[in-house]
Amino acid sequence: MVLAFRGLEQWEIDDVRNAAVERNTASSLLLKLGSKAAPVTATKISSAHLDVTTYPSDPGVAPGNHFSLVLDVKPGPGIHVYAPGAKGYRAIALTIALQPNVRVQPAQYPASQIYFFKPLNERVPVFQKPFTLVQEVILEGTPQAQAALRGKENLTLTGTLDYQACDDKQCFNPASVPLSWTLALRPLVRERPNLKK
Repeated sequence: MVLAFRGLEQWEIDDVRNAAVERNTASSLLLKLGSKAAPVTATKISSAHLDVTTYPSDPGVAPGNHFSLVLDVKPGPGIHVYAPGAKGYRAIALTIALQPNVRVQPAQYPASQIYFFKPLNERVPVFQKPFTLVQEVILEGTPQAQAALRGKENLTLTGTLDYQACDDKQCFNPASVPLSWTLALRPLVRERPNLKK
């Protein structure tokens, strides 16, 4: 099949080519649909106020793949952490360190609960039950990204989970949990398999 690119600017041609390379992985799609099964080995991290189990949606990715980083967060007994939208407190936030050829989409947070703190007559959004954060990441599929990734075996992403935890009597100092994920790099699949055999 030949496409005619007559009259298009070079950036428009590049956008068409890149769109043909970018795609969601099957595991990432299942996560978006609510599947909770970890397809790869998870890492469990415990801090003073919460437990975090984190894993990537896929053990390996190729240029152009959309995949997810998942954090299952469990606050300790009687503990809540502030949700996005809390004013005057450090809301929980996942930050992924920037690096070339990786695009980070906005994190997906579940619905929070409203917590009423009687001594201050204050209502704030919090997470006090176990919840899941999903961070979509895109490994660029441009020819430049493919060239930069050629010959590499792994992709390591790092980040932090920042939060402030409180119980019903006091708030604790804000905290940061360092995170890391290592995924195998696979070659880009350019052709569909022939299923007619």
